[in-house]
Amino acid sequence: MSTSYKDAGVNKEEGYQTVHKIKDAVASTHTPNVLNGIGSFGAFYELGNYKNPVLVSGTDGVGTKLRIALDVKKHDTVGVDCFAMCANDILCHGAKPLFFLDYLACGKLDSDVAAEIVGGIVDACKQTNCSLIGGETAEMPGMYEIGDYDVAGFCVGVVEKDEIIDGSKIKEGNTVIALPSSGFHSNGFSLVRKVFTDFNEEWQGKPLYETLLIPTKLYGATITALLEKVKVNGIAHITGGGLIENVPRILPKGLGVEIEKAKIKVPEVMQELQKRGNIAEDEMFGTFNMGVGMVVVVSEEDKEKALQSLKAQGEEAYEIGKVVNSHEAIKLI
Repeated sequence: MSTSYKDAGVNKEEGYQTVHKIKDAVASTHTPNVLNGIGSFGAFYELGNYKNPVLVSGTDGVGTKLRIALDVKKHDTVGVDCFAMCANDILCHGAKPLFFLDYLACGKLDSDVAAEIVGGIVDACKQTNCSLIGGETAEMPGMYEIGDYDVAGFCVGVVEKDEIIDGSKIKEGNTVIALPSSGFHSNGFSLVRKVFTDFNEEWQGKPLYETLLIPTKLYGATITALLEKVKVNGIAHITGGGLIENVPRILPKGLGVEIEKAKIKVPEVMQELQKRGNIAEDEMFGTFNMGVGMVVVVSEEDKEKALQSLKAQGEEAYEIGKVVNSHEAIKLI
């Protein structure tokens, strides 16, 4: 009797089914700049009319937040997280996301689950006017347990060279503005899962997992609109390491920020996590976004204009600190 690839644990037919289920959704994200469809060995994207374009790229995954999605069998938010973690990063440099690629690895491919994950990516791409132009689904028996998977993404954007935001124009006296997060986003979930052990427990009238799986917020439309109205000196995506580790990444040497903790609107679920886990405040601020998904730094003169622009985009943005002359990169006061 001959041995087949399927005998080794790889079902090619399920792969074909996956492509069939996602191809129309993927194609719906394509702009005229996309020059090919699914099936090519490489994806083609025509850059368009730019004077001096610089490509900005970012890659990331979802982390152990996936464990919750897997345990409760809810996969529709995973793709949004994957996209947002990459796209929000390149936004920090003023780049407009152009196209996205995804990588899904699993022990045994389930085309329905794969389609649900890709569906989340498609929804996120549409919200940001970004094209999903390629991806890879790898069935890897023996590497992943059956039912488990991991997903990662890669995003490319573009910005004119003279419009790059890199923090170099930040000056003493600039204002630090917080853009609220939608929750934990996709960071710190190893600690979240250590403290919250029952994802099905009731929290504020619904299963806790619904709150934990709220996807990472997309800031594309908000930041794009802001950049059209105000000169922004710096943008930081508050991911792993929280405010403490991410804000200093954009500061010129010799400058620091003073952030007023009392002004930060910490979500109730994070307060509950800290209480149940008896977690020190420094640990919380060094692990989670604490309700701040992104910060923008503008001049004092542009502060009100920036807040008005953000409000017009539906953001409940607020001032949390100032840039100061200091060798201490960040100080929570």
